[in-house]
Amino acid sequence: MTLTYVTGDATEPGGTGPRLLVHVCNDIGAWGRGFVLALSKRFPEPEKAYKDWAARKTGHPFELGEVQFVEVEPDLTVANLIGQHDIARKNRLTERPPVRYEAIRTGLKRVREEAERTGATVHMPRIGAGVAGGDWAVIAPIIEEELAAHGIAVTVYDLPTVTTGVES
Repeated sequence: MTLTYVTGDATEPGGTGPRLLVHVCNDIGAWGRGFVLALSKRFPEPEKAYKDWAARKTGHPFELGEVQFVEVEPDLTVANLIGQHDIARKNRLTERPPVRYEAIRTGLKRVREEAERTGATVHMPRIGAGVAGGDWAVIAPIIEEELAAHGIAVTVYDLPTVTTGVES
C-alpha cells in the first residue's frame, strides 16, 4: 500500500470501522502548539491523558518512541506518539530541530501493532513536519516502511489552502 493524501481536517478522519489518529508529541510533557491545538478543541481526552501520563512519570517524562493510545469515540483512538525531543527554540538555524526520526519509526511500529490488533486504518497530519521541524521527505518513507508496507492503510491530511482574494 501507499500513503493516500487528502485535503481535509485530520481531527475528522474519514472512513468507517476502527481508526487510529496519529500525531507527534514532545518528550517533556508540554502541550500547546501546532496540531494539538485543533486536536484538543475537538477531543479534550488526548491532552488530559498525555498530561496525566507525564505527571505519573519521574525524572524525564517520556521515552522517545513511546505511544499512548486514547479512545475518543467508539471507533476512533488517538495515538500520542513521542517523536520530538524537547520543544523548538528561538534560534532554529543553530540548533537541531526537535524531531527525532528514529523515535517516530519506533512509535510507528507500536502503531502498526495496534492497527493489526484492531483492524484499524491510520490517519494523520504530516507528523513531525510542523512544530517539530522535521522534513516530510524523510518522514514519509518511514511511514511507508513501518505501516503501508505491512498492509496498513494510511491517510495523510493536508488542510485546505486559504486564499485571501488579494493579489500581490
